[in-house]
Amino acid sequence: MARESKGSLMTVRDDVRVLDATLRDGGLVNNFYFDDDFVRALYVMNVAAGVDYMEFGYRASRDIFDSDRYGKWKFSDDDDIRAVVGENCTDLKIAVMADVGRTNFKRDILPKNESPVDMIRVATYVNTLPSAIEMIEDAKKKGYETTVNVMAVSKVGREDLKHGLEILAQSGVDVIYLVDSFGAFYPEQIHRLMDDYLEIGDKFGKTIGIHAHNNQQLAFANTIEALRLGASFLDATVCGMGRGAGNCYLESLLSFLKNPKYNMIPLMKFIEKYMLELKNKEKWGFDIPYLLTGVLNSHPSAAIKFTKDGRKDYSQFYQDILDDIG
Repeated sequence: MARESKGSLMTVRDDVRVLDATLRDGGLVNNFYFDDDFVRALYVMNVAAGVDYMEFGYRASRDIFDSDRYGKWKFSDDDDIRAVVGENCTDLKIAVMADVGRTNFKRDILPKNESPVDMIRVATYVNTLPSAIEMIEDAKKKGYETTVNVMAVSKVGREDLKHGLEILAQSGVDVIYLVDSFGAFYPEQIHRLMDDYLEIGDKFGKTIGIHAHNNQQLAFANTIEALRLGASFLDATVCGMGRGAGNCYLESLLSFLKNPKYNMIPLMKFIEKYMLELKNKEKWGFDIPYLLTGVLNSHPSAAIKFTKDGRKDYSQFYQDILDDIG
């Protein structure tokens, strides 16, 4: 039986946590080359706006990724985070993302008492769940909060996904995220999926989150649909900055939530001073190529290349995607 709404449009839910993923997902737009002034201002804004978590980027391995090709937030070293947050004597918590197979977690993730980071977010596919669980348990032993982002679930059968979620839920992970990697889902599909996620979350005492992409201009709609049903952790980025079509807009989300702890004024000032200029230099957000990959449930990499190449032959691009998935 489908779930009823948890709360209403006018309800303040104490379980809701907002995570700003601008540095991490937005870093996929500019190879993580954010200058220090931008990062510090983003941190100060998040504190003033009452945002609950700020994701500082990836904790990627330099054995795999050439540090000369990426900005520092591809690696999010503890010392670089400390240079921004100091001892972080605020209510805002600090997160980093660790990809399965791309992070030397035993070496590069220190015990929590030696790090400014509060939360490790593990990103995985269904077929790499054993490795994800190893990373989760390592982070838990080191004292961190943990989440797991199960990516590309639009390509996974429902029964396989439910089985994977059952396995994950028996680990020490705190939050399990529904991720719409390709921006392919509609709110009705999010509703059905959240039923499955929340059922397993209830069974094993896990919190559920949502990370949405905006290929079909549905990231905000899908986020609030998940929230309505009971998701507690909500990801967003300033001006929707993120790979390709981007993400749920932080400004839309904070405007929707009725919790008085969230303050829009610092966010508006940050957008005025930093994001308008950045949007003139970098390109992200809804566009026809991303719509087509979202509708066809395809990875946005082809659309990103199409856009970078300055192509406008949308009908041919549409046919190319159909050929690839046919």
